[in-house]
Amino acid sequence: MTRPHVLLSVAVSLDGYIDDRSDERFPLSNAEDFDHVDRLRAESGAILVGAQTVRRDNPRLLVNSAERRAARVAAGRPEYPLKVTVTHSGALSPDLRFWHHGGEKLVYTTDAGGCLVSEKLAGLADVVSLGASIDFATLLDDLGHRGVDRLMVEGGGRTHTAFLAAGLADEIRVAVAPMLIGQATAPRFVLPAEFPGGPARRFHLADVAALGDVAVLRYFPKRSGAT
Repeated sequence: MTRPHVLLSVAVSLDGYIDDRSDERFPLSNAEDFDHVDRLRAESGAILVGAQTVRRDNPRLLVNSAERRAARVAAGRPEYPLKVTVTHSGALSPDLRFWHHGGEKLVYTTDAGGCLVSEKLAGLADVVSLGASIDFATLLDDLGHRGVDRLMVEGGGRTHTAFLAAGLADEIRVAVAPMLIGQATAPRFVLPAEFPGGPARRFHLADVAALGDVAVLRYFPKRSGAT
């Protein structure tokens, strides 16, 4: 069994925020970047977001391009990637758009959360309990058993932090938007944590690209950036 390749994808402001404090999602990306993200989704076996992102943003999390969806089907893949979320508490409403668009859905949760979410999402998603707590390595093992070759993780901060702190991210795609948010309590890409190698560890920078006014950086954390 092989774990999926894990790509963390995030858009940040120049000062490192992924959103502002308003109730509506703050648009950091531009049309070119959104299209590139759509292509990466189409190349993925599964897309994962944390439960807080599902509740806050109420995303559909789809491959929007009909041409890309058709190419997936022609290649023998489902029209849409598997949509995955992670919740400790199981507090997810069945009315959220996440459950009512696209293909199959999967929820990873705890034993306690599973009791709640299994009943609420009956017929909408498969629910898998990972025990008393959520172990992201076990989650990847399960996705590998399901045949998922590439996992695209789109947030939020807690979820990205969990993958990075556990040393499970193979690739990081950071789209840097030319703006400043400047709100101390606005959400960031990662939260404080103990990361493998600490602050002295440098990631390998594989690529820098301009998509309109957005700079896209591509890092491989498991390779050393030192020369």
